[in-house]
Amino acid sequence: MQSLRQAVCVIVHDETAGKVACVHYANDPWSTVPAWTVPGGKVEEGERLDEAAARELREEAGLVVPAEELRLVHTIQAKAGWDGEGPFLLSVFATTSWQGELTNTEPDKHLEVLWADADALPTPMFPTSHAALTTYLSGDGRGFSTYGWEDGEDLRAFVGA
Repeated sequence: MQSLRQAVCVIVHDETAGKVACVHYANDPWSTVPAWTVPGGKVEEGERLDEAAARELREEAGLVVPAEELRLVHTIQAKAGWDGEGPFLLSVFATTSWQGELTNTEPDKHLEVLWADADALPTPMFPTSHAALTTYLSGDGRGFSTYGWEDGEDLRAFVGA
């Protein structure tokens, strides 16, 4: 039996400016083209989800938010992972306050980071990131969605490509 892998991401929302923090992910074996996403990554074994989200935000974007201040806003169950392997569960957290400056702290993985207009998200974007952002920004109260369970949904396909 294959275990369900855990991933987290953080929507950092500057409500006053109408912007969200985005990361431009470079090519790698499972992503044939650079694509936009929100800061996030894998949960380490034994790590709490909120602590993983705070760690990934700091590691990927240089922004600091205490884990207990992150708010769980959505969960996405993906049928196949970012690496083409089994399923994963993405816990989407959000925050409207942080410390630090948005910085490309992993230039070996990311082309750039930016504050994107919430009304005009950059493309192409990973579909799970796009779903997380559009659900959060629309105020849709449904806290759960799926990806990859319908014919034609492929995590390696990009929204806006």
